[in-house]
Parts: sequence; structure tokens; C-alpha cells
Amino acid sequence: MKHLLTLFSAVLLASAVHAQTPVTVSTQAGNAQQVWYSLQNGEVGSAALAEWDLAFEMTGFSSSIRVNTAKGLVVYETPSAIGAWDAVNSVDTANWIRVDNADTSWSVSALNNGNNLQDPDGFNVGWGNYNVVTHVITGAKIYVIALADGTTWKKLRINSLANGVYSFTYANLDGSGNFDAELLKSDFTGKNFGYWSFSTNGTLDREPLTAVWDLLFTKYTGFVPTPYPVSGVLQNKGVTALQVDNVPTADAEWTSGPLLTEMNIIGSDWKAYDFDLNQYTIAADRTYFVKDLPGNIWKIVLTAYGGSSTGDMSFNQELVSAVGIGESRAQKGTLLAFPNPVTNGQAQFMVDVPEQNGTLRVLNLSGQQMMEQQWTGLNGLVTKSLDVSGLARGMYILRFDSPNSGTTGKLMID
Repeated sequence: MKHLLTLFSAVLLASAVHAQTPVTVSTQAGNAQQVWYSLQNGEVGSAALAEWDLAFEMTGFSSSIRVNTAKGLVVYETPSAIGAWDAVNSVDTANWIRVDNADTSWSVSALNNGNNLQDPDGFNVGWGNYNVVTHVITGAKIYVIALADGTTWKKLRINSLANGVYSFTYANLDGSGNFDAELLKSDFTGKNFGYWSFSTNGTLDREPLTAVWDLLFTKYTGFVPTPYPVSGVLQNKGVTALQVDNVPTADAEWTSGPLLTEMNIIGSDWKAYDFDLNQYTIAADRTYFVKDLPGNIWKIVLTAYGGSSTGDMSFNQELVSAVGIGESRAQKGTLLAFPNPVTNGQAQFMVDVPEQNGTLRVLNLSGQQMMEQQWTGLNGLVTKSLDVSGLARGMYILRFDSPNSGTTGKLMID
């Protein structure tokens, strides 16, 4: 039985490799939408770019706090210590430092400017200092943010990050509208960032689970070399990529160089505006290879950009190296639904995990748990079944957790 299932999976993977698929992802007119994309499953979420102002990192020691400069916010770091809150009350850009989010790493943000993780007195993350005894990051700086309207200014201080809670304060520059806020990491479990809106004085849960997407199609601030709004494609944490130039796309090989961790390997420079033609042109003989979170290698060739009038980004994608059952099992196990999609309300699974017992969870694309089932007797490659007749049609994420390992999969209900 095990050999038959392994052969069955190998045939499925082989049939998928080298199948080229044309795709268009639309960020809408004015690049107003951010779109999260899975190379295996297509679009898994979208949200309005302008709805958020601050993004707080959920994992990563740097505790990155990004500012939405893509919608026109401009961030300045003042020389004032956090205790001089009332004294920062008028525009003084001559004595402030403009700071921007990095376009190469999600964990390097405008508010991480000046960090020093080698500080012998405690790790400096930019906006504050980490105490190795209390495990609390205490804020140290005051920031000023110019809003997109060009006339409104807000001052901001991050008070602390303690016990998984970001505490921060913001106000108008004259001190009016003072607001003390908190954002709890536990409200955004399994995601890269939790978001905050100045206009609503509240949190936003707007991005899919980290485990379900590979690429973000969005407008963001790039550096050419000064900060400038661009539109393009950014990689998720844990997704690596390679750019191959000056080789016909049909001949490009993903083994020709190292896969890199910078999130803007695809970025925005695959296109350029031709003023004579009054349209965008695409870089010739340029190929990208992307290693997704499960470990598959995809070939990406950008083919068109509709400009800000449509926000459409078109490309061809092709699976050129698939993770097989043996390779997956060595890494974290295998969880495969069949048939997929499920049409009769009864899902069957091939399971191969290095554990005897564990918990299967079925999540929707927003990360909400829809079902849970305890599994036992998981000795080698086995089959399990699950009644999913109570679930609505659509895509779901499978997550199997055990004390020492875990794996994920996908389930489509038709």
C-alpha cells in the first residue's frame, strides 16, 4: 500500500512539473489593493492598502514596526528622549531624521533605525531597548509622522513590548487627540504582522496566515536611490528567490545561482516606463525562480504591467522542482487530501508523519479554526478520513500538530 501511494503521489507531482500557467494579479486602479498570493493555490487574500498606518511584527527579535509610507506617510525620528513628549510640539524637520522601511527585509523598519543588537548593556532594536533580565523592550524615542494630506502631523512613541503586548501612544503634534493604545500579539497568531489604523484608533486583522502565501503584490516604498513609491512583488518570510538575467527564459536554470532571502528579489524593476510608447515595457530575458514555503521551486516570468490605471501584473508560472513524499517526510511529514477537491462531504488523507499521535485542524483562509480532530495510530504512511459536510465550499488550510513536529496541507471543498 505504501509503495502504491508513493507512486501515486510521484505521478501527480510529475504531471504538475513543467506545466506553464498564465496568471494576472490585479492590485486595482492606483494600486489600491494589496494581494497575497500562493504559488500553489492562487490568490489567498486582499485588502485595501490605505486602511492601515502601523504594522507590528508578530515574530522576530527585531520587533519591527513598519509605517505605511506607500500611502504617503513620511516618518521622522526626533532627537528627543521618550520623556520629552510634551516638548515635541512643532515641525522641525531640519533637526529630525527621515526614516523608512527597508525594502529588503520585513524585520527592518523605519522604527528600527539606529538599532544595535550587539549593545553590551542590552539589545537596542531602534525604537527601544531590550532588557535581558525582564525580557521587556522599553521605548526610547519619539517619532513624528506626516500624514498623506500634507498638513496633518502626529507624534508617536512606542512605550513597551511586554508579555506579548505592544503599548504605544500617539497624538496630534500640538498635543491634542492624545491616544494610548495596545496591540496584542495573541490576536494575530500565525501571521507576520498585526495592523493599526489612526483613523479608527483600532487594530486590523487583514493579512492571511503566514503559512498560506508566498508573494505579496503591492505598492511600496523602494529606493532609486532615494525613497520612491513603486509597485511590484515582495516575498513572504521564508520564501527565497533568484533572478537570472541575459538568458532566454526557456533556457534559464534555477541551479545557476543561490536563492536569496531579500524580500524584493522580484521587486519592481522588472518593468520600466517607455515615454515614447506611453506604456510599460518588461525586462527582456529575465527569469525569476522562487522557492515556496513547502520547498517547491517555481519559475516566474513577468509578461505585462497595466500601470496605475489597472494595477494588473501578469506573469507565467511553472513548477520546475516539486517536493516529493520522501523529501517532505524528512523535513516535516506529509499531509495530502484526496480526491481534492472533495465533492461528497468525506475527505480522505494520506498521512506520513514521524509521530504516533497529533491534532488535525482545518482553518479557513482568515486563520479561523473550523474543525479539529485528534488522530492516533500514525505509524508510517496511513490513511485517515474526515466528515467535512458541514463546511462551505472553498479553500481550507490543513494543519497537523504533534509534540515534536507539524505539517500543513490544503483542502478544497466543491
